[in-house]
Amino acid sequence: VQLQASGGGLVQSGGSLRISCADSGRIVSAMGWFRQAPGKEREFVATMSWRGDRKYYADSVKGRFTISRDNRDNTVYLQMNSLKPEDTAVYYCVADPRRTASEIRDYASYWGQGTLVTVSS
Repeated sequence: VQLQASGGGLVQSGGSLRISCADSGRIVSAMGWFRQAPGKEREFVATMSWRGDRKYYADSVKGRFTISRDNRDNTVYLQMNSLKPEDTAVYYCVADPRRTASEIRDYASYWGQGTLVTVSS
C-alpha cells in the first residue's frame, strides 16, 4: 500500500473542495481520511469499505462531507462542502487491507503524507 494524497488548498468559509488519495500499490482495502488541526490531536473524518457498502463519518462532518472511491484506480475521494474555519487541518489518507471500514476508524496500518486544507473566515 502506497498512499499519495492531493487536492488540498485554501478555500473560503462556505466553499467546497475535493481531495483525493491514490493507492499505487493497488491493494484491496478499506480506505478513509483522518485530519489533524494545529494544536489538536489527529481525528477520524470518514472511512469506506472497498465495495462501498459501508461508510462512516465523524459527527462534525456528517451532511457536509462525502467519501467515495474509484476501485479502477484505487483512489478515494473526500468531497467537502460548506467548509468552516474549524475544518482547517492536514488531511491524511489511510488504508488497511486487514481491517474493516469500521475498524480503521480507530487504527489503520497505512498512512499517506497528508494534504493541507485551509478554510479562511
